[in-house]
Amino acid sequence: QVQLVESGGGLVQAGGSLRLSCAASGRTFSNYNMGWFRQAPGKEREFVAAITWSGGFTYYAGSVKGRFTISRDNAKNTVYLQMNSLKPEDTAVYYCAAGSSLTGIEDVRPLNYGYWGQGTQVTVSS
Repeated sequence: QVQLVESGGGLVQAGGSLRLSCAASGRTFSNYNMGWFRQAPGKEREFVAAITWSGGFTYYAGSVKGRFTISRDNAKNTVYLQMNSLKPEDTAVYYCAAGSSLTGIEDVRPLNYGYWGQGTQVTVSS
């Protein structure tokens, strides 16, 4: 089992920045690819960004590429999502997830991630 706890969400004005963190415990963190997803009210959960177990490769949704940066610190069992130039359409609950390192991170389907956090709310005001 892997337990994931997100933090860092909040209310920010459009154009602002937030940094989300996801702390992992349980099984060896560095064995897992990590992803960030988000879900807005009335919408399906969507992929945001992913990073390989080593941190060597990253992948982003087109809507956030160039604005968001995913990173990880395996020594601290933590994955981060730096979000800059935030827009009102970025408003959602953000979830981190852990998935098998055997699956390519370009396969962004949620079913590839077996462990999920409880989510943290991000609200961007216009």
